[in-house]
Amino acid sequence: MIAHQDNSFTNIFRNETTLYVVKRLLQASLTLLLASMLCFAIIQIAPGDYLDTLKNNPQISAEYLAQLQQQFGLDQPPIVQYWRWLIGVVTRLDFGRSFIYSRSVTDLLAERIPATLLLAIASTVITWAIAIPLGIISAVQQNTIVDRLLRVLSYLGQGFPSFITALLLLFIAQITTPLFPIGGMTSINHADFSLLGKILDIGWHMILPTVALSITSFAGLQRLTRGQLLDVLRQDYIQTARAKGLPENRVLYVHALRNAINPLITLIGFEFASLLGGSFIAEFFFNWPGLGRLILEAVRAQDLYLVMGSLMMGATMLIVGNLLADLLLKAVDPRIKLEDLK
Repeated sequence: MIAHQDNSFTNIFRNETTLYVVKRLLQASLTLLLASMLCFAIIQIAPGDYLDTLKNNPQISAEYLAQLQQQFGLDQPPIVQYWRWLIGVVTRLDFGRSFIYSRSVTDLLAERIPATLLLAIASTVITWAIAIPLGIISAVQQNTIVDRLLRVLSYLGQGFPSFITALLLLFIAQITTPLFPIGGMTSINHADFSLLGKILDIGWHMILPTVALSITSFAGLQRLTRGQLLDVLRQDYIQTARAKGLPENRVLYVHALRNAINPLITLIGFEFASLLGGSFIAEFFFNWPGLGRLILEAVRAQDLYLVMGSLMMGATMLIVGNLLADLLLKAVDPRIKLEDLK
């Protein structure tokens, strides 16, 4: 019995996927360490600090400013500040204390992450659900009126800046009020709703910010799907499959799309992380309580530890997104070896 358990334990660590995940996690630890050092150095190079805004207030005494400086650790050399912050992160997962909120950065991030992840996942699902079918239609009907219309649509989607898209959606919400809510994540009487009512209420508030996040990503993904599928459809093995008399749907969806989808999957990691950057605008315009607004407020106030925690969260999202993309690529195409993925 014990020998069987030992063999199972050994087989787990001999598994290709497990070894790959462990390797990537070790690499991620080093990457996050270097990223934290770089981010801290850049923040220190920036002129001034959080207390500079308070120094302009004549009602705040020099003694109180000195007390705050000592309380926040700003009286210590930068290397000491970084070392104390790093020790807290490694030993207690403590990212320090926010200056402007007077609360733990870890708690603030934990409150905001679900809202941003909800928006990011919804945007990713909608983007792929719309862009992939339209990209396929555009490729199959190449150079037809439908293809030209879809290409114009994708150009318009990519050409519109995110803030213009958000403003247009706000204008639409204003003229169609009260069809779409434009502020916050929930209604005023959200607590009085049933569980289903609360879910529907959050989904109702998600419509506009999700659309704002999805438009640019949808346009780019549609064009990329079209291009990848056209390249695959020109390959010799596709012509051979057609010559054998296979149904066109089988040729398209089994042979062509399966190979065309691989480069698209690799983009998931970058898209997932880029949504954090894109969420700044969506969360600002639609008052969505996510990481984007939190980071913006932290940068404007030079809230050192809140900025560091937010930047580390962005780097972590990029690493996790790329790892998930690699594992998904392996699941879609078993011929791919994980050790070949760089």
